[in-house]
Order: sequence, then structure tokens, then C-alpha cells
Amino acid sequence: MADLLGSLPQMPFPLVMGIVNTTPDSFSDGGNFITVEAAVNHGIRLLDDGADILDIGGESTRPGAEAVTTDEELRRVIPVIEGIRAIQPNCVISIDTSKADVAQRAVEAGAQMINDVSAGVFDSRMFSVAVSANVPYVLMHMQGKPRTMQQNPHYGNVIEEVYSFLELRIQAARDAGVNNCIADVGIGFGKSIDHNLTLLRHHTRFLELGVPMLLGFSRKTMLGKITGIESPASRDEATALLHALLAQSGASIIRVHDVSRITLLKKLYNALYAPDCEA
Repeated sequence: MADLLGSLPQMPFPLVMGIVNTTPDSFSDGGNFITVEAAVNHGIRLLDDGADILDIGGESTRPGAEAVTTDEELRRVIPVIEGIRAIQPNCVISIDTSKADVAQRAVEAGAQMINDVSAGVFDSRMFSVAVSANVPYVLMHMQGKPRTMQQNPHYGNVIEEVYSFLELRIQAARDAGVNNCIADVGIGFGKSIDHNLTLLRHHTRFLELGVPMLLGFSRKTMLGKITGIESPASRDEATALLHALLAQSGASIIRVHDVSRITLLKKLYNALYAPDCEA
């Protein structure tokens, strides 16, 4: 047994990013945390459950979602960032936005990471905000825009096309002065189930980009179609099981709604693969 354990790869478990949606129309928890108090309490609960990062968003990016104004997005997220920061001043907060003005105000309020589903395509000023704030910047691949992205997505070679897009956007960000890029293949963003599964099967290919990878498929439609679980809020177990299967896919951060199950997975993973790590 000792020889077996000694032969297993010892890779660190990814950081866990907990999702705080302050939107009325997110696909799985829309409307649950639209008051500042509810969103702040949810964020604190995720931290207590073991989240390393909180990702706070005020605009839904589900398929078919309508855009919101900058003022409305700011109204939704800034008080939540300030509220969480007041209770847990040392926690790490990410702002989930594709608007430079929202990102700027969020980092002024205490966010230390920008998570941009458009990789700077929707707002060309996003790179300059990341540079001036000197924070990690997540660049995600998406084919199209949220409102139309799931209308017959198509690729000649999904792995190579997503890789090429991320490579180009990372280089553009670096040319603009962004020092800390993180990439996300964008599971469920302008992709069919087969596209998603292909990307997951070959996720280690994206380590060749030379940047940390964020992986997010929590509660997504893909899981529902594979398992037959219709309610997105009931897909947390499936989310955790798939993350267990992909625990050595090279992701540095995993983004989830239910942190408690992933914390349990982390304890089991560390006991098996990295016994010197804190369980």
C-alpha cells in the first residue's frame, strides 16, 4: 500500500471559488440573494464552508440573458463587496463582470481579482483596469454573447479554436501590461455538450498556455442532460463528482455554487494524494 501511495501524483487541490450571484435571473439561484443582506450572508457562509475566493457577480451570463446597465450592476455588487469585506477583511474577493467601470469600482471597494467572461472583448478598457489595479485577471472563452451563444454553437476543432483564442487574448493582455493572467475554457458558453466534454477530456492541453486555469461547470445544463437531473439547484452532487474525476486536470481554481461538498472532496483528495497537506 505504501508503494501504491508513493506512486500516486501529488498535485495540490485547486483553490475553491464560491459563487455569489446578486442577480434576479441567474440560471440556478436567481433571486435568492438579491438583497445586500442575503448576498453578504451567503458569501460569509461560503467562506465558512471553505471557499478560498468569493466571485461576486451582478449580471447573469446564462444563455438568453439580457444585459444590464452599468449603474444597475454597480448597485447590485458594490454594497455586497463592502459588506463582506467589513465582516471578513482578509478574504479574497473576485468581481465577475465584463464592464471596466464595474471592475474599477469593485477593486476600489475591495475586490482583488477580475473575472471577465469576455476576455476583454466586450470592453477594451478592461485590461487597463487590471493593470492599474495590479490584480489577477481571468480571461474566458465564449463563442458569441450570452443572449445568443447557445444558438447552434459550432467549431471545426473546439480544442484548437478555444486554445488559439485564449492564447491570443493572453498575449493581448500581457502586451497591455497585465502581469497575472488566468484562463478559463468557458464550459457552457457557446458550446454543445460534446464540445464541453471534449474540452474537459483534454483540459490538460490548456496547461500549455503557461497560465493558471480556472474551471467552472457548476450546476450547468451539461450535467442535467447527462444525469437527468432537471433542477439546476439539485446538481451540486453531480458537480462535485465530476470535479473528483477531473481533480488532476490541471485546474488551479474551481468555481462552484456549493462549497461544502468541494471542501469534503478536498479533504479526501489531500488524504490520498498529498498526505502532507492539511486535510
